[in-house]
Amino acid sequence: MSASISSVRPKPDKVLVDIVDYVRKYKIDSKLALDTARNCLIDTLGCGLEALSYPACTKLMGPIVPGTVVPNGAKVPGTQFQLDPVQAAFNIGAMIRWLDFNDTWLAAEWGHPSDNLGGILATADWLSRNAVATGKKPLTMKDVLIGMVKAHEIQGCIALENSFNKVGLDHVLLVKLASTAVVGELIGLTRDELINAVSLALVDGQSLRTYRHAPNTGSRKSWAAGDATSRAVRLALIAKTGEMGYPSVLTAPTWGFYDVLFDGKPFKFQRDYGSYVMENVLFKISFPAEFHSQTAVEAALTLHAALAKAGKSVADIKKITIRTHEAAIRIIDKQGPLANPADRDHCIQYMVAVPLIFGRLTAADYEDAIAQDPRIDTLREKIVCVEDKQFTKDYHDPEKRSIANALTIEFKDGKKLAEVVVEYPIGHKRRRKDGIPLLIEKFKINLARHFPAKQQEAILAVSLDQKKLEAMAVNEYVDLYVI
Repeated sequence: MSASISSVRPKPDKVLVDIVDYVRKYKIDSKLALDTARNCLIDTLGCGLEALSYPACTKLMGPIVPGTVVPNGAKVPGTQFQLDPVQAAFNIGAMIRWLDFNDTWLAAEWGHPSDNLGGILATADWLSRNAVATGKKPLTMKDVLIGMVKAHEIQGCIALENSFNKVGLDHVLLVKLASTAVVGELIGLTRDELINAVSLALVDGQSLRTYRHAPNTGSRKSWAAGDATSRAVRLALIAKTGEMGYPSVLTAPTWGFYDVLFDGKPFKFQRDYGSYVMENVLFKISFPAEFHSQTAVEAALTLHAALAKAGKSVADIKKITIRTHEAAIRIIDKQGPLANPADRDHCIQYMVAVPLIFGRLTAADYEDAIAQDPRIDTLREKIVCVEDKQFTKDYHDPEKRSIANALTIEFKDGKKLAEVVVEYPIGHKRRRKDGIPLLIEKFKINLARHFPAKQQEAILAVSLDQKKLEAMAVNEYVDLYVI
């Protein structure tokens, strides 16, 4: 006879309590974190503006029901849409993730913490417009920056020691979790309501990584984070109605997250929540490519120049060896046909072949017009990945957090080019001095895609000035991006 199950409602799991108490009580006073958050904000919005050039992205934009107008709703940068905060979060989240060009966090689990901006900005804008309409003070952009730091921290600290990909779950579940906590705080949930909201995010259905891997790689990976951050806004609003939560959502025997989805193992933590993740986040500055390949692409561009100097072409190549880390092999080492852009921007062989041939790697290089060049697949077949254990160790070292790749080219005549090693990509904390000017230039290029010169100047005047940006009302800042 089975033992009876206690019906006594338990205290909330410690993981829930720690998240909620951090969001409600922790004071963000790190200048580095807030400065980095501002750079993250402009880079993330710039990525979204570039994505609006792609019909595959824009077809998903707008209200669920065409023609719906939401008075005092959140506006979607680069468009004329004004939507409810849930759908606005989806729009913003999808556009900023579409081209795989926003920031990255690499650890036991990887992901893109700026994905949370969809929910944070949409909610803050919606709250601000309604506040102004009723004669109250709007939120400021400093509130948005603080929310970004905290969302980065929740997603990133959980990711440090817990691999969701190894059990087949997609990292966007951490976006949903972090966004729910931060958005819930923005809309004024009590402590108990916020614990309920976070529990709802964990008991919710979680995305599989099916759409990120062969043979099913597809474009959902480009809007999955938008879906997650918008779902977070919805769950926070549900909790605000007084809807109950599920206190042992993680630890409940048989039915909890750990037993159902995490092989019965509890989450492990390397550090307490603070501002570490934002301070150390990785920016994708030069290439719209899966981050584990960034240093490989950089090395490939160096070798493209070396090929010309040596009087060689890609037709002379016999073999290319990529010395890399374990995560890159697990995620982006691909052989065989690549079905679409989503497949190509997660194939290290493709992302090395293109710059070796053309001396560049842009978002357009993943499209069919470029992919049909037969030289790419011919070169892909000659590229072999091998793990370097030291690279893997340094990848996980919290003091280094390198993403190293090393490329060696061998020619048919037996000669070789000297191996090119790149340990830290241009967007790494260790290369901030070189990287931030390039990040700002990337932002300027993305602004110029959509806005006339006067509007660009107005956006830049605020966005590049920390004090001005922090003091500006959220709705006024978002209005700068309206077409």
